[in-house]
Amino acid sequence: MSQPVELQLRYFASVREAVGTGAESWTSQAATVAGLRDELIARGGAWAQSLARCRAVRVAVDQVLQQDESAALRPGAEIAFFPPVTGG
Repeated sequence: MSQPVELQLRYFASVREAVGTGAESWTSQAATVAGLRDELIARGGAWAQSLARCRAVRVAVDQVLQQDESAALRPGAEIAFFPPVTGG
């Protein structure tokens, strides 16, 4: 566990619809994006369902798409969660 950091969380598309908000401030104890995701899953309810590990969810830190969730969190960072984009 690391020092708590204040983050700005953004939710898009089906994730936003599931959790009922597009944005919130969150104080996290996590050191990485993976830890943050686990914290949010631990909230239960819509967060557990929409961010579950078995679901395909993309994550961006300060508008940079993350290929894995080992990115470190810094105070004030914007973390965005959204479903993969499909199209045709």
